[in-house]
Amino acid sequence: MKDTYTYCIGDQLYINLTNRCTNRCTFCVRDQSAQYEGYSLWLQGGEPNAAQVIAEIGDPKRYAEVVFCGYGEPTFRLDAMLEICAYVHAGGGRTRLNTNGHGNVIQGKNIAPLLKGALDMVNISLNESTEERYDALCRPHFRHAFGEVLAFARALREEGVACRFSLVDCIGAGAVARCRAIAEEIGIPLYVREMIHNG
Repeated sequence: MKDTYTYCIGDQLYINLTNRCTNRCTFCVRDQSAQYEGYSLWLQGGEPNAAQVIAEIGDPKRYAEVVFCGYGEPTFRLDAMLEICAYVHAGGGRTRLNTNGHGNVIQGKNIAPLLKGALDMVNISLNESTEERYDALCRPHFRHAFGEVLAFARALREEGVACRFSLVDCIGAGAVARCRAIAEEIGIPLYVREMIHNG
């Protein structure tokens, strides 16, 4: 079976660049099923290059957005992502990144300046309101991951990159309120989404 590099949900095209991730979130859809919305998103033949993805996108104006979001953290593939973004924008399309906010740690540098102009929106998974709660829910592979998420959001805001925090509603009303206060302090919006049950 051919690996899934791109997949459509509604009027959006999603890009599955990698299965690598720095979290093992307790609610992650990839731990619930090998498939999502009928698409098999585990990459058996290796990660795609930018040209392979671009060939599948075609005319980006066919989609409301081209979204970097699959069974892994897209910022592991920063160079490929930026090349694809340039193609999408050249064709009149819009781009969004769904990220856990660990891109600066993954790349070993502040990547916010590189994302300016490349992405029309960055959706950062906040998911909890303290380091202890974040570690329990998201189970990151490195220490102080929660602080890195906040630092990444601040870096994007300083660069003028449109961004927002998101979280799943399963954390409870109290935690949502605490996360909303964090978002207001940093100065970016908060999006609360329903928990997805996959399969």
